[in-house]
Amino acid sequence: MKIFIDSIDQEIWNAIVNGPFIPKHVVDDKQVDKPWNQWTEEEKKLVQYDRTTKNILISSMNMVDFSRVSQRESAKEM
Repeated sequence: MKIFIDSIDQEIWNAIVNGPFIPKHVVDDKQVDKPWNQWTEEEKKLVQYDRTTKNILISSMNMVDFSRVSQRESAKEM
């Protein structure tokens, strides 16, 4: 699976290893999640890697495995 995912894009495999990218910004000296409407194009691209990874993983599963992981929030959790 790693070879297959790496062949598509190395950043997709990084989404599995490191977890999803979540855009943040600083508010009152604290890092908080950035609202979707403030994401840059680069941030949208980085967020999409986790979504693409989940799609690849789910597409490769049988129904038993799918039912076990379909409610997970990120590809890393899957």
